[in-house]
Amino acid sequence: MNILDAIKNRKSIRKYKNEPLPDGALDKILESARLANSARNRQEWAFVVVTDSDLKQKLVPACNNQAFVAEASVVIVACATNEYTMRCGQPAHVIDTAIAIDHIQLAAEALGLGSCWLGSFFPDQVSKILGIPDDISIIGILPIGVPAEEGREKSRKPLDEIVHYEKWSSK
Repeated sequence: MNILDAIKNRKSIRKYKNEPLPDGALDKILESARLANSARNRQEWAFVVVTDSDLKQKLVPACNNQAFVAEASVVIVACATNEYTMRCGQPAHVIDTAIAIDHIQLAAEALGLGSCWLGSFFPDQVSKILGIPDDISIIGILPIGVPAEEGREKSRKPLDEIVHYEKWSSK
């Protein structure tokens, strides 16, 4: 699958088959995150990979009772290891980790797997369950697995509503 197909076809999957990931898939997914770009090449991210069924079940209430977290073959908790703000005022550690998360999702899609980027979770509870230190920020949680559903069709605004050429224009 080429990258444009992966971008076009990726959907949030919230139901997974009770199957392990294919051999080598997790390594490819994690490698895609490792290769993500980051501000000043700081690579201020780390990932907690959860495959243990009991731990995944404990994460469900910490993930706002989203039961599909426990169904996934693996749950990746994406963390920022250091806070860094770019000159433009944007938090690089959050943006950089988000880029790595997107790489993970696109790699999963390219491998025929499903994922869902969770932002609805309680960081203090997740940290306690997984032993993540207080000075580490949890940016996102990604259940990944063999899809048991196709996911909902994406609805996106047309380009002419979101793109401005040369200067900002009121539309």
